Amino acid sequence: MFLYGMSMLASGLERASGGRLERTLEKMTDTVIKGVALGALVTAAIQSSSATTVIVVGLVNAQVLKLRNAIGVIMGANIGTTITAHILRLSDLQTDNFFLMLLKPKSLAPLAMIVGILFFMSAKRDRQKNIGIILLGFGVLFTGMFAMEGAVAPLSNEPWFTSLFATFRNPVIGILVGTFVTAAIQSSAASIGILQALTSTGLITYSMAFPIIMGQNIGTCITPILASIGASKNAKRTAAVHVSFNVLGTIIFVIGCYTFQHFVGFSFWDAPIDKGGIANFHTIFNVTVTLLFIPLVGLLEKIARTLVRDKPGDRDQEITAITLDERLLVSPGLAVEHAREAVVQMANIARQNYLSAIGLLFQYDPKVVERINENEDVVDKLEDRVETYLLRLGERELSDSENRSISELLHTCGEFERVADHAENICECADRMFETKTKFSKKATEEMQTICEAVKEILDLAVDAFQNVDRRAAASIAPLEEVVDEMEQLLKDKHIDRLRRGKCTVDAAFPYVEALSNIERIADLCSNVGESVLTYDSRMEEIDRHEYKRLHGDQHDSGYQAQYAAFTAKYYGRLKKKAVSE
Repeated sequence: MFLYGMSMLASGLERASGGRLERTLEKMTDTVIKGVALGALVTAAIQSSSATTVIVVGLVNAQVLKLRNAIGVIMGANIGTTITAHILRLSDLQTDNFFLMLLKPKSLAPLAMIVGILFFMSAKRDRQKNIGIILLGFGVLFTGMFAMEGAVAPLSNEPWFTSLFATFRNPVIGILVGTFVTAAIQSSAASIGILQALTSTGLITYSMAFPIIMGQNIGTCITPILASIGASKNAKRTAAVHVSFNVLGTIIFVIGCYTFQHFVGFSFWDAPIDKGGIANFHTIFNVTVTLLFIPLVGLLEKIARTLVRDKPGDRDQEITAITLDERLLVSPGLAVEHAREAVVQMANIARQNYLSAIGLLFQYDPKVVERINENEDVVDKLEDRVETYLLRLGERELSDSENRSISELLHTCGEFERVADHAENICECADRMFETKTKFSKKATEEMQTICEAVKEILDLAVDAFQNVDRRAAASIAPLEEVVDEMEQLLKDKHIDRLRRGKCTVDAAFPYVEALSNIERIADLCSNVGESVLTYDSRMEEIDRHEYKRLHGDQHDSGYQAQYAAFTAKYYGRLKKKAVSE
């Protein structure tokens, strides 16, 4: 029950943060001090140093975070995880004050569970549901703590239990026990909580607790070690930094503590320790070790590079590493953002392919064709990776806004992939023209350039709307797409008229019409992207009905009509003028 409560509390806090804290790790870790502060803040917020270090390993593997910058975050994570022990120490709160008694976990835990259940069952928005999960997790956590205390209290009278803890006076055994127990449950906060529960027996002394706590800090390194399997060299080095930081810190503290105890002595050394004492030492240990190693970040990096050496070809392999790292799935908000970045990359490649392809219609270049084909392969691979990644993410417990984001990304990913497909089709039209030595007539070239320019603008709007979640850019797509439809029909009619009058060759007719159809389809796909941005915007609940309808592109809306008129004058009007001049 204790472990489940801790998991529920961490899950609620993680979902409430929506990945915002984790995303700051990408942008604000340029100095060690900032890294330490952010690592502590993120870990305190999501109540899991293991989750933080796994995220850091994933960011390093994705080449978003540099190894040196990751070191500070790891140090901070060790500090942030101590907050759990300070929360659990509240169960020892002794007071006669009525209001303070209400804050005691024995009084507060049942109330928190009741309120949490009410919030979770009745809330319609993610924010209130997450608050309910946090309160429920808080209540279950302390209920589990009280259950553990009640279960272990009778053991204080058992001779075998007393003799067992007597062996923990040996610091090596204490460190090993702390290491293996924490490695088994993969949570230093949880193992610290179990140790705090055991203090109710009165058998745990300061001399026993100190080495166990230090061992618990080493044991928590198992999670990033497992996460780094199959990752890049720098990701493995990140895990190595975590291990070396905690091992070296433990060695320094053991030498310091036991030297002082031998020559001077701690007055409390053999006294029973309580929950507050465990929380205090856990914090003192991690803060002190962090302060010692902040100036020695370069040394930790050098140790990591010595433990995980480069091999020939490793550098090239890291350059092509996949940015969609599955280690980031532990933070759905962060995983969604990285998937979005991959789709943005797809969108930009697809846009570049379109620009290159329409250029081939007027000036053929075999090297450009080769580049378009290479880019098309990249887009196809990115689509496959993004879809697989998002489907894996969808298997996790997600908030409604995260589910909406996944739906948007899956939809938009397919649209941009098809944009690249149509660009490749345009490239094939250019290939046929080159093979048959066919060229468009002067009028056909001018008209084709006009519609290509219009679709370039609509494609720019679509990429911008998706990348920046710009609803106004998205709303501008629909009126422009309507103008493009009218332009396509006009150009087909004019082309047929030129064929009838003998102004255009039959050989040029097929590639012209096919290229025109593919260009118009790209405009349709951009319209789908704009609609997707408007439909799946997680902030849509803040927009009233009239605003939503207007942004969706209501053809009877004055804003829509004004944009339609402006685009008609800008593009369709130019074609009509050319028709009159003919």
